[in-house]
Amino acid sequence: MNTTLRTGYFGGSFNPIHEGHIRLADRACQLGLVDEVWFVVSPKNPLKPTADPDDAQARLAAVRDALAPYPHLKATDFEIDKPLPSYTADNLNLAARLYPNRTFVLIIGGDNLDDFTRWKNYEQLLRDYDILVYPRPGASNTIPQGWHRVTLLDGPLMSISSTEIRQKNTPKRP
Repeated sequence: MNTTLRTGYFGGSFNPIHEGHIRLADRACQLGLVDEVWFVVSPKNPLKPTADPDDAQARLAAVRDALAPYPHLKATDFEIDKPLPSYTADNLNLAARLYPNRTFVLIIGGDNLDDFTRWKNYEQLLRDYDILVYPRPGASNTIPQGWHRVTLLDGPLMSISSTEIRQKNTPKRP
């Protein structure tokens, strides 16, 4: 009897979390590609050094609140207390060692696929993990040749982004 859970590892700032994040994760579960998804709130994206995300604990609380109606979607603080910079490859490898009853599947948006070769140890991620990519408007949404463990999810393109939400909620200066 196989008791291994296929667990989506969906890292991000989630500043703020929005319907697009939730629909992406829920879609991966609906398609049977994963059993559940961990929303891994990151303290800071190492590829966005100028970004100043709101307090990580506050973002984690917001993610927990947003995911409350979805028992198969979980918020986790797995990366929050890690030393900076915090890299997906290091954290995903640690999660795989700490939770041997889980098979982790990396979940990213199509915009991250375009920059994936800039990620630390991206070759190791491509070799050791299945990767699910949700298409994003404006992204190439094209899987490079030879990336055999990468799957483009079938789903509607959503034009919502955390950046747009933050910009709309930022008061205009006179």
